Amino acid sequence: MTEPRVLRIAMSGITGRMGYRQHLLRSILPIRDQGGITLPDGSKVTVEPILVGRNEAKLKELAQLHNVEHYSTDLDSLINDDSIDIVFDASMTSLRYDTLSKAITAGKHIFTEKPTAETLTEAVDLARQAKSKGITAGVVHDKLYLPGLVKLRRLVDEGFFGRILSLRGEFGYWVFEGEIQEAQRPSWNYRLADGGSMTTDMYCHWNYVLEGIIGKVKSVTSKTATHIPTRWDEKGAPYEATADDAAYGIFELETPAGDQVVAQINSSWAVRVYRDELVEFQIDGTHGSAVAGLNKCVAQQRANTPKPVWNPDLPVTESFRDQWLEVPANADLDNGFKLQWEEFLADVVAGREHRYGLLSAARGVQLAELGLQSSAERRTIDIPEITL
Repeated sequence: MTEPRVLRIAMSGITGRMGYRQHLLRSILPIRDQGGITLPDGSKVTVEPILVGRNEAKLKELAQLHNVEHYSTDLDSLINDDSIDIVFDASMTSLRYDTLSKAITAGKHIFTEKPTAETLTEAVDLARQAKSKGITAGVVHDKLYLPGLVKLRRLVDEGFFGRILSLRGEFGYWVFEGEIQEAQRPSWNYRLADGGSMTTDMYCHWNYVLEGIIGKVKSVTSKTATHIPTRWDEKGAPYEATADDAAYGIFELETPAGDQVVAQINSSWAVRVYRDELVEFQIDGTHGSAVAGLNKCVAQQRANTPKPVWNPDLPVTESFRDQWLEVPANADLDNGFKLQWEEFLADVVAGREHRYGLLSAARGVQLAELGLQSSAERRTIDIPEITL
């Protein structure tokens, strides 16, 4: 039996929340421990992670805990190491452009969190660099792999909605200030100088979610806010929150058929959850509606739509939630991050482009940049095409 090909991956930012939990613990280690992935020709490819970060003691602890042989605090040396096949980045946004640019220049394949850069100019430059070098570049589009959104996309593909009219999204939860209860997110997320910003963080997601499920984003109208002006950092010291912690957006979309759709998405780290999941999207169409979260998706057809009557003088007696039917998965859906990693690894071996690459990521950076501009100028901004 032929031994599987081993792809060595330098994993930068692996001690952070997302880098550790989703990419190492729930993606790369399971791929390694299951013996890799099987390619269409029957051959196998597996992975060897090299943990990269600034805290050597933490890296050593994680390496011992998860039976990882190699770790390093010297990312540059790994980028220039001929035995490294892939550079993965989940470090701070402010460091990402330099890291990815160095990796591309060294001819490494790259897989990265987003945003890929702090500015559209840099994001587009990375896409140009990758195209010139001919490397395979992948950008995390994890939400499109979530069971709830997979089901939602299936309904779109099946024509369930008829003509799609609108999408409404709610995302976020209460992030504690850090004074009395420890914050669930790192303090840099709330400092503009360090790359923090709800808009910068989440509009990159919303761009690919909207593109991947409905269609192209044509314009943005956004309002940002810093609802919590003072927070406390990891050492318990107060600091000024200079980045927006909430963004309220209206997006005009166009479907592949040319239909116009209005999307509204609220994103906030200063909201308490009264919904079934931390993120939910509702699509309404002429023939039906559906609501999807991380895992669950429910739908209501036109023929089964009740006829509510507005009467504020009488209490509501019907249970609106009971009037929806759950959409089945009809398949086993693995962790979304792991599924994309497996797809990306297969693309690396095949020497082809990954479907969610740096150009898609640049459109996400563009939407975030124009969203911030829209809020600052208090106006709707059309979104121009990006060309390489």
